[in-house]
Amino acid sequence: MEDEIDRIFYRAKQGKILFANHGALSPEYIPEKLPFRDQQTTVIAEVLAPVLHGSRPSNLLLYGKTGTGKTAVTRYVLSKLLSGGESKVVVAYVNTRLANTEYRTLAEFAQAVGVRVPFTGLSTGEVTSRIFKEIQLRGNLVILVLDEIDYLVKTFGDEVLYEFTRSNERLLPGLLSLVGISNDLKFKEGLDPRVLSSLSEEEMVFPPYTVEELKEILGERAQTAFKPGVASQAAINLCAAMAGSEHGDARRAIDLLRIAGEVAEREGLKEIDDMCIKKASDKMEHDRVEEAIRSLPVQTKAVLLATSKFKEGTNTGELYLAYTTLCRRTGIEVLTQRRVSGILAELDLLGLIEASVVSKGRRGRTKRIQLLIGEQILGKIMSEDTALAAAA
Repeated sequence: MEDEIDRIFYRAKQGKILFANHGALSPEYIPEKLPFRDQQTTVIAEVLAPVLHGSRPSNLLLYGKTGTGKTAVTRYVLSKLLSGGESKVVVAYVNTRLANTEYRTLAEFAQAVGVRVPFTGLSTGEVTSRIFKEIQLRGNLVILVLDEIDYLVKTFGDEVLYEFTRSNERLLPGLLSLVGISNDLKFKEGLDPRVLSSLSEEEMVFPPYTVEELKEILGERAQTAFKPGVASQAAINLCAAMAGSEHGDARRAIDLLRIAGEVAEREGLKEIDDMCIKKASDKMEHDRVEEAIRSLPVQTKAVLLATSKFKEGTNTGELYLAYTTLCRRTGIEVLTQRRVSGILAELDLLGLIEASVVSKGRRGRTKRIQLLIGEQILGKIMSEDTALAAAA
């Protein structure tokens, strides 16, 4: 093992440093210009501009698949808005999936407006009340960006959104305007009509990027991120083609180029080649599966964990029996067999299981269910969930 470590370090010493600005390929990086998003940038700026003369901007919902520029454009516009130095304008940005709980979402919002709350211990109503009191006291003009707003609503309900959308009379002379960002085009279907009527004042859908657009985006980022000659046009074209063939996902294309650069640097290469991109793609696919499993609701995780008990696959009856046993061991509510069948269909769509119909001749047909992911990966992620750790 020591020889292997020495070999890795020696190769790193001999290799060239390929990155000029590694941060230019990070998700937080905001470039000086955002190609192919002029229309969206203009509309968001027009919607938010009234805050500069003390008026409340309309609430805004931004939709689009992952990597279509929703977050980047929003942050770009808000950075320009704040660059004017308006002392009363406050921007709060919270990614609700990363915050993970309703309380932490509110705590991050509170911190942005200058309210200190304990890590835990208060009710969400108390935290909300303190936030509103601070906004009113200071007369701040607050724009709250809720990234992945659909995660907040699907996981915890829309009560917090209801409080936010109905708050402005309580905030005078301050104000609160919401910008919601969602990958789910059907996000609004589950909202309470009272929330829907006040939240959806302005809406915009971001279209996916084309492969040609991704090539130009990657080309501009590569010029900033790498030293000359590291990222050839062929490497850029391949990254764009691999990301564009799926969803027109600029985030995936940029991540692919970044990881390929890291692979090339570790291998002691002078430039990114096809093998570096292939290794980067394999790593991203592995990471994507892990992230998909982590983000599943606890009931869906329970069904997935029950599926893993059958190494050669199983049918719906056996699986449901294993699922109910697991739920009783862990104290999780047992869903009906029909609900579990719906969860299996969702897992099949995600590519985490295969649920195929098998003919049994005269005895009719049955559904054969097979886990498509490694048990080691599944066990590792399930052990992180306190509700399921004992059964993982």
